[in-house]
Amino acid sequence: MKITIISPNTLHLQEMVHVLQQHSHQVRTFEGGKTRMPAIAEQELPDLMIVDGMCCDPADLAPVEYVTTHHPRTTVVLLCAQQTPEFLLQSMRAGVREVLPSPPPPQALLEAVQRIATKLQDSAPQRSQGQIMAFLPCKGGSGATFLATNLGWMLARKHSVLLVDLNLQFGDTLAYLHEGRPASTLADVARDIHRLDASFLTASTVKITPRLHVLAAPEEATHAMEVEPLHVDAILQLAATHYDFVLLDMGRVLDPLALRVLDRAQLIVPVLLPNVPAVRNAQKLLRMFRDLGYPESRLHPVLNRMDRRSEIGLPEVRKALGLAQQWHSISDAPHEVQSAINAGVPLAEASRGSSVVRELTAWADELSPQTQEDGGSFLNRLFRRA
Repeated sequence: MKITIISPNTLHLQEMVHVLQQHSHQVRTFEGGKTRMPAIAEQELPDLMIVDGMCCDPADLAPVEYVTTHHPRTTVVLLCAQQTPEFLLQSMRAGVREVLPSPPPPQALLEAVQRIATKLQDSAPQRSQGQIMAFLPCKGGSGATFLATNLGWMLARKHSVLLVDLNLQFGDTLAYLHEGRPASTLADVARDIHRLDASFLTASTVKITPRLHVLAAPEEATHAMEVEPLHVDAILQLAATHYDFVLLDMGRVLDPLALRVLDRAQLIVPVLLPNVPAVRNAQKLLRMFRDLGYPESRLHPVLNRMDRRSEIGLPEVRKALGLAQQWHSISDAPHEVQSAINAGVPLAEASRGSSVVRELTAWADELSPQTQEDGGSFLNRLFRRA
């Protein structure tokens, strides 16, 4: 939820921000009094505006009533050191949702925000959450980025798809689909996380097609340090409400950020090649997943670059890893795939008749939910009109 806080007391602002950001809320603060409410409401369009330093005079409620009248989607909570019955009554008449003490006890603040968030969620148009898929290479060169980008391209024939490059220091997801440089990256979104909403997120992506968007990794490796687990968690939470599929191209390091991401993913896609080092790395990765408590039902491994002449095939790999669920295998087509990567285009555009394209198409069809022609997400309806 997007929250703005106005207070003349800097310490109060710091305390409230600390409490709310620990629970993944996007908070922006403004030092000052109630007279700033109209301008800040116009500028920020928050879901919730918390205003500190209100006194007991009903005449102070004029800017409050302006905001609740002109911005009915913004909920207002007041913080008052003293509360008279007359002031409480006039506050409610002015459209205030709740009045809390100033400064508010942390638990009371959290409970009030949660009540408001629940009410907003109940009143919002409901749609199914998008599916989050995390692609992890079991070994360098496994082809996880190629599979994430090209499966995303296939899914985007019918659905809205967001590709997020989470290989923060050396990510090159965008280069598999697009030759240009991104105007904005994941680091830019993290830097302005207080602005995060659907419009800002979409504006920060590279539009490969009307339905396929890419949120690129930072252009400078040093900017990767600006991206924190809390930032990515908020981005994914929002993305899943506005895209049918959110595909994550991840690195091999399971750090706190990666674990936060994997906790959100419905499908974890380890990608490995049919060779002994890759299988050994996959065994280590699967042991880590078991230790972390991830159920096997969320694991959807892919055996990439399968060659029927290879000594190690799908039966041998499945036996070595002990995973009984369905696998996907992708054929080896080194020249076709490399040519598409070098050109920065999807394989389906460079080599339509490739066996890899057919296998990716079948995979995308398996993942695609059955939708009614007049249903689907806002983005899908918009894309169909376009």
